[in-house]
Parts: sequence; structure tokens; C-alpha cells
Amino acid sequence: MTIKTVALLHPGNMGVTIGAAAAASGARVVWVLNGRSKATQERARQAGLVDVENLTDALRASDVILSVCPPHAALELARSVAEHKFHGIYVDANAVSRATAEKIGETVTQAGASYVDGGIIGSPVKRAGTTRLYLSGLRAAEVAELFSTSMLDARVIGEKPGAASALKIAYAAWTKCSDALILAIRALAAIEGVDKALVGEWGLSQPDLERRSIRAAAVAVPKAWRYVGEMREIAATFEAAGLPSGFHLAAADINERLTPFKDRTDPPPTVAAVVDALRASAEKNR
Repeated sequence: MTIKTVALLHPGNMGVTIGAAAAASGARVVWVLNGRSKATQERARQAGLVDVENLTDALRASDVILSVCPPHAALELARSVAEHKFHGIYVDANAVSRATAEKIGETVTQAGASYVDGGIIGSPVKRAGTTRLYLSGLRAAEVAELFSTSMLDARVIGEKPGAASALKIAYAAWTKCSDALILAIRALAAIEGVDKALVGEWGLSQPDLERRSIRAAAVAVPKAWRYVGEMREIAATFEAAGLPSGFHLAAADINERLTPFKDRTDPPPTVAAVVDALRASAEKNR
């Protein structure tokens, strides 16, 4: 199969760079204009993506669907595509559990599509070496070829869908959960009146932790609203494996409490602002 056109659903901060990477390797990348915000429209156009009016038009024109959306919407998006009997390759590159990935695969393949499971690790693609797209499924190599001359590093890790999602979940179980944990610790220390002493002790015994808490506030907190569903997918994965799910359910709760900082980057949130927000939410929960 020669892949000529790819439909990106939908061009968020990460997704738009994945679409741009496919375009850089020679694919025509379309996206659905209808119902999207002005910010999304501007992102897509700056990336050189081609507007189409609705999902029907996108599917009719495309050989491959790239689904890059918040985890809670991944299965519903797959169902919407399946209703149109799409027969190309459906790539789900969302942060979902293996169980959810398998449901997505069943949904699209029963409607006639081929399914490739994906997991993105790294930041939005702005330079080579920062972002990897792991892929699993019988047609994963064809999808990897889409990005062969781009800055995105696409890697095939197996022929059975689910492996890429499992890798993404295992990786994010540490990176994103630890951001939530360190900010919760700063809030706890502030509530107990020992934050200054904690930071002093960190300087003596764990000199990287203050810097990590500052970075978590500035970089992770504006995206915390996206991580709520991801933490729940990770918790479900731990539970299915017979491991405790509480770590990541708690991280989901912390991230949910930080949704007032949604997409706030100018200026980025400070540890003090985040601690104040968590203290306020703690007062409500006492």
C-alpha cells in the first residue's frame, strides 16, 4: 500500500507536530476543521496541514488515520471512525492502557480497518532526538515509514497491538506521577509549616529535588488537565496486572485539582502558586 494522505485527529500541541512530521516525509496531511477552536486552526495551518470540512471528507481522502487526543476521548473517536467503515490503517497514538488499546483495535478492525497501536514518548517534535513514536501491529512498519525522513523517531516494537501502549504507560507511570507527587509534597510541607526546612534538607541530601519541583510547576502543571485521564489509564493497567493502583489514582486527583492552570504558560506557574492552589483544595476536602 502506498500511503499518500493521512488524516490527523486532532492537531493539539503534540498531535500537530506528529502531523507535521508525516508531512515532512512527503505525505499529504489533512485535518477536520469543523468545530475546532481558532487556536487549533492556527496551529494546523502553521504546520502546513490541509483543512477539510468534516470527518467524512477526511476519511474518504485518507489512507491512514492518526488519532492523537486526550485519553478519555480515544475510544469514542475510534467509534466515530468505525461508523464510517474506514478501511485504511488506523493508528491510535494515545496514552491508554493495553486494555483500552485492544478495545480500540477491536472497534476499528471490525469495521474494516487495519490497526496499529502507538505510544508517544517525549516532547512535541521541534528537533531531532526529542520524540519517539513506538508502534506495534502487523502494519506498524508501514506507519514508521511515514516518518522516515522527519525529526520524529518512529520505532516498531512488535507485531501485536498493545505493546506500544504498554510501553507508554510504563514510562509515564514514573515521569508524570512523580511530577504530581513532588508538588503534593511541597503542598504538604507548606500546610505543615516545614516547607523552608524541607527545601533546606533537599539542598543537603537531595539537591535535584527543589529544581524538579520548580520545573514540575512550570512545565507539567499547565498540562495537568490532560494527565487526569492518563493517570486513570495507568491505574487501571496496574490493577489489571495485580499491582496497587493507588499511586496513580492519587496523581489523577492532584492533576484534577490543578486544572485552573490549564494551558497557562505566560508566565508559567510557580511552586508558590501551585502550593496555594493545592492548599485551597485541601481545605475544601478536610
